[in-house]
Amino acid sequence: MKIFIPTPLRAYVDKQDAVQVNAQTVGQALDALTVQHPDLKKHLYSDEGKLRAFVNVYLNDEDVRYLPEKEATTVTEADSLSIIPSIAGGWD
Repeated sequence: MKIFIPTPLRAYVDKQDAVQVNAQTVGQALDALTVQHPDLKKHLYSDEGKLRAFVNVYLNDEDVRYLPEKEATTVTEADSLSIIPSIAGGWD
């Protein structure tokens, strides 16, 4: 499956906009990504091994946090994951 990488994180994946991984679940796909690109792990996961609150992961067009199985959701080769960092800020 393909994992799309946002611009701020591409420096940790050899400047690629997407990375191909083999996995059966969302969690395995993210694990495979961080095994291929270990410097990325600290940007995605807390010290406790949880996805950071400001990291949003979408399976196709669905936010993984709202899927019944969350990171245990089964994936196929045709699926894609998108990592979307939260954007904070506002207008004064």
